[in-house]
Amino acid sequence: MHGPAAEALSCVLLAAVLATAITRPRWLPEAAIAVPAAVLVIVTGALPWHQARTEAGRLLPVLAFLGAILVVGYVCQQEGLFAAAGARLARASRGSPVRLLGGVFGLASVTTAVLSLDTTVVLLTPVVHDTATRLRVRPKPHVYACTHLANSASLLLPVSNLTNLLAFSVAGLTLIHFGALMAAPWLVAIAVEYAAFRWFFAGELAAAGPPAARAADAPLPRVPRFALITVLATLAGFVLTSLTGLNPAWAAGAGAMVLAARSLIRGHHPPAGLARALGIPFLLFVLGLGIVVEAVVHNGLGAVLARLIPAGSSLPSLLALAGLAALLANVVNNLPAVLVLLSVLAGRGLPGGPGPVLAALIGVDVGPNLSYAGSLATLLWRRLLADRGQPTDLGEFTRLGLLTVPAGLVLVTVTLWAVLQI
Repeated sequence: MHGPAAEALSCVLLAAVLATAITRPRWLPEAAIAVPAAVLVIVTGALPWHQARTEAGRLLPVLAFLGAILVVGYVCQQEGLFAAAGARLARASRGSPVRLLGGVFGLASVTTAVLSLDTTVVLLTPVVHDTATRLRVRPKPHVYACTHLANSASLLLPVSNLTNLLAFSVAGLTLIHFGALMAAPWLVAIAVEYAAFRWFFAGELAAAGPPAARAADAPLPRVPRFALITVLATLAGFVLTSLTGLNPAWAAGAGAMVLAARSLIRGHHPPAGLARALGIPFLLFVLGLGIVVEAVVHNGLGAVLARLIPAGSSLPSLLALAGLAALLANVVNNLPAVLVLLSVLAGRGLPGGPGPVLAALIGVDVGPNLSYAGSLATLLWRRLLADRGQPTDLGEFTRLGLLTVPAGLVLVTVTLWAVLQI
């Protein structure tokens, strides 16, 4: 199959995969549509077999890394690491909503950077919601901070976001170099979010809990030292693998195996729970989505974007690329957006260095805060809060996004450009 028929088939299949991911029917795993769609584009010839094999080979190390990090986050949560952090967050806030927001920003930013945005959304958000409820402060600013920082505070390391892992695989950077380039943009993104939250939620943050609500004085649970030490050792492993030229998936896999083995030996968690934490349906979904996106690029979208994406690493070019990436993320979700953009940028050979890849990454990490559909993490966050009786409002979410996203895109991209000049 070639020409318009292949292009139409690829686009229809991509729309079906994305529609399933966005609506997320409880009875239908993410991979149930993505995997058959990937098989279909290969069988019909809409994507040649050799290209599908190349794309799968590029994604497999990324998926291994992601699966290992999901296991690490799950075991840390089960061991009580996040509950211990939440209790200390409550103690430090002393019942003040503003102090609690500052603590949430710090904890969510570090959690996202070190253990990925999925950990922040799935494991930290419930802790933050429960902490705010116990302190009798309005939880909305604090739980909204979790989803915003899951996206915009995921700029720092390759592990922070699946989009980062994909960009890291084509940017030609070591882990240390990646982190060094993105450290200043990461801090700027967090600062923009904090300033916007303080202004947008000024009313909620001014309403402190009653003095009788002294949840902040409750006894502190112990910190699970083994889990904490293993996480720190895994981070050190990321640095070592980067210096030796190994894929960081080896360090992530080692950390996951250590935590899982100890958990199984001590009987803390059943094997089935660890298997679910691995998220195999989601990993298969990402693999299938990547192949379908590659088919869409192969059949015409790549040529269209190649004409739209500016060349070079000048400040106007980087700003335009970040804006285009943000727009694309809110139209088709940030995961397929980054796959499409990286396919085009990698085809150019990156003659201007990693700047364009990192600018696109800013767009797909900061941009999704504009709409529910911008990232899968935001959709998951919305469902999680609905299950806990905490409603979210589309209009309010969009107004907050309009306050943070344009300013964040400009200031973070300008910071990246300045770092690249150094």
